Amino acid sequence: MPKIELIHGDCLQEMEAIPGGSVDLSVTSPPYDNLRTYNGNIAQWGEHVWKSVIQELHRVTKDGGVVVWVVGDATIKGSETGTSFKQALWAMECGFNLHDTMIWAKDNAVPTQHTRYQNAHEYMFVWSKGSPTTFNKLQEPTKHPGTKHKKHRATGDGHLNNEEGYYITKNEKLRNNWWVQSCGSPVVGHGATFPEQLVKDHITSWSNPGDTVLDPFMGSGTTGVACVNTKRNFIGIEKDTGYFEIAEKRIETAQREKANKLHIDL
Repeated sequence: MPKIELIHGDCLQEMEAIPGGSVDLSVTSPPYDNLRTYNGNIAQWGEHVWKSVIQELHRVTKDGGVVVWVVGDATIKGSETGTSFKQALWAMECGFNLHDTMIWAKDNAVPTQHTRYQNAHEYMFVWSKGSPTTFNKLQEPTKHPGTKHKKHRATGDGHLNNEEGYYITKNEKLRNNWWVQSCGSPVVGHGATFPEQLVKDHITSWSNPGDTVLDPFMGSGTTGVACVNTKRNFIGIEKDTGYFEIAEKRIETAQREKANKLHIDL
């Protein structure tokens, strides 16, 4: 069974105890501007805090490690804040590469818009410390497998040379960097969960079994549950007592279910 370490406290203080260069992957969703109160904790969230958190994430991440930062922006006085982009640019200043700007497209977003098109996405910034050591490519079915296409390539003068023969469309292709995924199932006591499958796909993509995954804003513990189910070690930090207790119970349940399944399989 993977090693699980759950820490009740402020992530900025608690991350200081994590050795530098010891984390393979972080998957986290920090507070979004003022979109939710998080039991009043949003009042303690601001630019000075997220800048420090990102600096600490860079310190604890291994060379070749990755951070997946899932965020959105509030709309204030008719304008989106752009905080998510400020965070991505700051991460680059801290030494991360902006390896990919991915989109989580929600197919069940709650209608809230009146003067603009319905907001149904969040950004998933993938920051890497150097070139990612791990990339386990996720595939998806092609629309027209087995279709025959004529090969072509552009020549130096801009014309197409079609004397290359043919290729057949394969059954699968590399997934796009926008992932369609329903919002997470509601967790009693926490109003901002993200779906386990979304987290699982990132964990599978950017780490291997036995690697260490960090979530400094653990919330209801979805990243921890996904780590149990993908055989990754997990460090989760959460300052809110209520959320911490929810995460603890969810992760314990996942461990118990995993242990029972292993016993049955044996």
